[in-house]
Amino acid sequence: MHKEKILKELHFKAVRSSGSGGQHVNKVSTKVSLYFSLENSIGLTEKQQSILKKKLASKVTKENVLILVCDKTRSQHKNKELVIKRFFKLLQSSLKKKNVRKATKPTRASVLQNSENKLRNSLKKALRKKPSLD
Repeated sequence: MHKEKILKELHFKAVRSSGSGGQHVNKVSTKVSLYFSLENSIGLTEKQQSILKKKLASKVTKENVLILVCDKTRSQHKNKELVIKRFFKLLQSSLKKKNVRKATKPTRASVLQNSENKLRNSLKKALRKKPSLD
């Protein structure tokens, strides 16, 4: 993954943000939308592209364009920085390989301890029964 190449491939669009903000909110476009085409990316290998398509399927459009939006602050520049950071964090977490879990057997001591506990509990419950009249 080449960050510099990917940064050049990003497209941004600024639109008016919703929510409170007074008179200023009607004049300034502070909400930033980030668009990134997975298929046309030079900074990603084909293997990385296929992994991202699978893992980010809910966030990708039919044309394989990833769209992220940020309107946390009232500044367009800060929102742009935030959405870029979030984008790269998303890419890194999606491309990170998960560790494969190795199956293990319980130790001999834990097996013995479990059987002793079961025996103790069964005796405890057997003593709760009403005595027979024989």
